[in-house]
Amino acid sequence: MASKRFVVSGRVQGVGFRYFVVREAESLGLSGWVRNLPTGDVEVVAAGERALVELLESRLWRGPPHARVAHVDASEAEAPEGKEFRVLPSRW
Repeated sequence: MASKRFVVSGRVQGVGFRYFVVREAESLGLSGWVRNLPTGDVEVVAAGERALVELLESRLWRGPPHARVAHVDASEAEAPEGKEFRVLPSRW
């Protein structure tokens, strides 16, 4: 099992990015959360089988159709609570 934190930068707010992440993570059976940051970035914490977390990372680089991902910063993270994947309130 693996747990990672991703910070996705570029044109990633206002384009459905958070809901894209939820759909992708749920399709992979991952748990965790996603939220907007005040910097204009999107923060993701995902946990599950290592290969599936890595697959989510590759999908973050693609994003939904109107997104323009410039960078995905990945780091190890504590496993999130619960088994679902959800959208958290934006951190302002």
